Amino acid sequence: MSTKERTKPLGRGIKRVDLAYVELASSEDARDVNRDIILELIRSRQPISRADLSRASGLQPSTVSAIVEQLIQEQWISEGALAHRPRGRRPTLLALNDQLVILVADIRPRQAIVALIDLNERFLSRAVVPIVADPARAVDRIVECMQSMRAAHPDRSFEGIGLSMPGRVDPTTQRLILAPNLKWGDYDIKKAIEEKMKLQVELANAANACLLAETWSGRLDRIRDAVLVTVSEGIGSAILANGQILTGRSGAAGEFGHSPIDPNGPVCGCGQRGCWEVFASSSAALRYYAEASPKSRPLTYHELLHLTEEGDKTAIAAVTRQCIALGKGLRLITASLAPEVILITGDLTASWSRFGPIVQQHMEQTMLTSVPPQLGVTSDGELSRLRGAAAVVLQRHSGHANARKAAPRIARPKRK
Repeated sequence: MSTKERTKPLGRGIKRVDLAYVELASSEDARDVNRDIILELIRSRQPISRADLSRASGLQPSTVSAIVEQLIQEQWISEGALAHRPRGRRPTLLALNDQLVILVADIRPRQAIVALIDLNERFLSRAVVPIVADPARAVDRIVECMQSMRAAHPDRSFEGIGLSMPGRVDPTTQRLILAPNLKWGDYDIKKAIEEKMKLQVELANAANACLLAETWSGRLDRIRDAVLVTVSEGIGSAILANGQILTGRSGAAGEFGHSPIDPNGPVCGCGQRGCWEVFASSSAALRYYAEASPKSRPLTYHELLHLTEEGDKTAIAAVTRQCIALGKGLRLITASLAPEVILITGDLTASWSRFGPIVQQHMEQTMLTSVPPQLGVTSDGELSRLRGAAAVVLQRHSGHANARKAAPRIARPKRK
């Protein structure tokens, strides 16, 4: 009997079925799973022929052809060049449709980075939008930028909008439920942008979006347990456990940044004192610099890093202090989750060759066991949050299980 199940491994080849989560699989479920397999194979191995898809997936050629025709009709993929063969018929190669694009935004307390990305993760446009505390005015600026990008690419088909948020997003309601550094309260950003853009909007926590992008890229192949830590105005984290991204109840899993480590520390945006992020975030480094150099003008974090490259001792001391706190705070993660890999993403990674060893040293000093996790950085720094927002849209709109859980699609003009 086929089932869709939540299981707990007992040993090699043996799984205990949790009957609370068993659901009989229908023929429709099997078709949906096969569709996901074919789309993922095309994405990861493009360009690829139908025959190679059949061999790679183990599915019958007739099944592959039916799925491919459906994906072409829905414009997720397109047919391209003919493959070169020494003899016989030359098959047509398949690839993701790069005419299909996604609008994305990485929203932060002081600015939003807006971009247009195609299905192959190529950036077609990118802009920085200063935003204000009032969410309605901020959304108006973001929407204005998105409308400008859409107008500049009339030949493209727009699948939807992905938003990387500096806080926790309820996966059911798609509402921002915890964002101490943004302070937008109960404002429904999804509804506001959907009404103005007439495209379906998908929200995701920035760390979860980045982790999804890393898994889709293949950079975490063969890794089952990992944690991704975003270092920006605050500290966020996402958890990969046994090959699955964990969101927890109401999407709130992984808030290590708001774990108090010093009850006498500064007040955090969440209202508590001495949270990890008030010592290890980019904002903390800027505070350290301002305290040590009170007559200096306010800096951005990029400017602070530039000063470290110029040899400014005060700047170096400020970022070093941040990195010591970051390394020590990773004990919260290593002691509770024991991941194989910890990935750091954010502005700090631009100077990782200089400051990464400091984080590594202080993480290893706090280990409960003798084997520390592999510590690394995402490959594209600040762009990972944008790629993550795009990956969220692709996952929810193209995948069988997640597409069903997503809100109904907004009606939009027929794709060209």
